[in-house]
Amino acid sequence: MLVNVVRFGLIILVKLLVGAQARRVTSAPSRTDKSAPNLTSKSAQSIYFTNHSSHLDTLALWTALPAEIRAKTRPVAAKDYWGNGRIKRFIALKVLNCVLIDREQLRDPLAPLIAALAAGDSLIIFPEGTRRAQAEPSDFKGGLYHLAEAFPNVQLMPVYLDTLHRSMPKGSILPVPLICTVRFGDVIYLETNERKKAFLSRARDAVIALI
Repeated sequence: MLVNVVRFGLIILVKLLVGAQARRVTSAPSRTDKSAPNLTSKSAQSIYFTNHSSHLDTLALWTALPAEIRAKTRPVAAKDYWGNGRIKRFIALKVLNCVLIDREQLRDPLAPLIAALAAGDSLIIFPEGTRRAQAEPSDFKGGLYHLAEAFPNVQLMPVYLDTLHRSMPKGSILPVPLICTVRFGDVIYLETNERKKAFLSRARDAVIALI
């Protein structure tokens, strides 16, 4: 009961502060042998990958998803931040059902993400790895490539979070109310024999195209 109340309250709060309005931005499909991008399908397992400039990023994207998809989508979050403190940990684990990763774990940092995907969950990830107060995302780290390689049938959906780098940039305590548009682009997949560097560049370009 408490979890549902807090979850509902967070959704209302985020919509009041930044709007988090979802918008589909589509272009001609680049692949014909995969399913078309589908934000509303309850059965489509996805990895939503997006730019990262604010502590509100996770909440904004999570809030913008339809309720039935949101229920099966788990944000990926840093354990050293969201795992500290009773309130943050409660929100991360109970309300958002986050997958917490240890950024200092060198052996297999992707193991929790792989387990979540294997269980049928969708994920929200930030391939830059850290927040940057800028409009364009920085170079992507290799995690997205390895997940795409391990789960080739999971659709990879680029997302761009507009204005949040100005609403609550790194170091801010309270957000500045600004309307944020959550732009969803066309699904991409890892191509056959595609190199990691080429794929990560293409994935980053897919996010930049939504600006």
